Amino acid sequence: MKVFKFGGASVKDAAGVKNVAGIVKQYQHENLCIVISAMGKITNALEELVKAYVKDANSNPNKFNDSKKEIFEKIKDYHYSIIHDLFEPGPGRDAALLKVNVFFLELQNRFEKMPSANYDLVYDQIVCVGELVSTTIVSEYFNAIGLTNTWFDARRLIRTDSTYREGKVDWKISEQQVSKTLIPFYIGSLEKKIAITQGFIGGTSIDLTTTLGREGSDYTAAILSYLLDARDMTIWKDVPGVLNADPRIHPDAVKLNKISFHEAIELTYYGATVIHPKTIKPLQNKGIPLYVNSFIEPNKKGTVIQPSEDFDNKIPSYIYKKNQVLLSIIPRDFSFVDEQNLRDIFDLFAQFNLHINLMQNSAMS
Repeated sequence: MKVFKFGGASVKDAAGVKNVAGIVKQYQHENLCIVISAMGKITNALEELVKAYVKDANSNPNKFNDSKKEIFEKIKDYHYSIIHDLFEPGPGRDAALLKVNVFFLELQNRFEKMPSANYDLVYDQIVCVGELVSTTIVSEYFNAIGLTNTWFDARRLIRTDSTYREGKVDWKISEQQVSKTLIPFYIGSLEKKIAITQGFIGGTSIDLTTTLGREGSDYTAAILSYLLDARDMTIWKDVPGVLNADPRIHPDAVKLNKISFHEAIELTYYGATVIHPKTIKPLQNKGIPLYVNSFIEPNKKGTVIQPSEDFDNKIPSYIYKKNQVLLSIIPRDFSFVDEQNLRDIFDLFAQFNLHINLMQNSAMS
């Protein structure tokens, strides 16, 4: 079992989808679970649609007005264009359009109703359409060219609580769901099989959609790798692997060929964006290697992240974090900032879901 994750940049147009198909063809002798993100920058567009929907509902209840409709039509046209570029006229194109239109129709019907007062809940029910549509298109295209696969709804596989936009995974129930649906798909057949599902999204016990945090498709792939006892997981990126710096800032950035789980966690914690921060833990727990490869040059070796720390600290890494807020906390009565004070401060940060990137403390600050 291998788990692949393809991000939005890899499927941003028809040429990208065809390239992904070419990569998958090289692994037809393997059982594959393929996790795919929304196409291109569609998540950003859907976020704008959520804002327009909520704004319009407050100013023009029950009216599907121009601002919302314009964004919605652009999202549909973008996907229709990819479908027309991928498929020749005929049953394959018709099937893809029919399945994609089901999701768009559900979305349009949602706009006829007043949104919930819970913005995050509304956000998750709308933004998930990006992944549902992209995986449908890719799945239909794969079937059309002979890469037989089965489409799975990730909301039925990964169960979370109702923390919308940052769903907390219920590992026990998710394991039960995967054991009932995905594992039997692979077992009992001499042929190798391909499953395609969505990144970023999960579902609650009452069948509402949740998202796992922005850019959470890496995490989805790691969750499924863990639950499937995968041999390895590969993230296909538009970079040659994990680099020691942002090449836009450091043109001479170099690739880290092999690093440990520990090193990868530190890099993601401090802001390296090539891997989602939550990705490493499920893989480390079962010792599942993570490969970061380039979908542009798929035959070149990328970076492997694995248990051994023997290859760490060979090359220094540089991480820049922009638009940060510096907050100084100082007692008025010259008392020490002791453990109890720190506990109260951290409790407030946790209460408001604020993340501390770097902290330095002195006697009174």
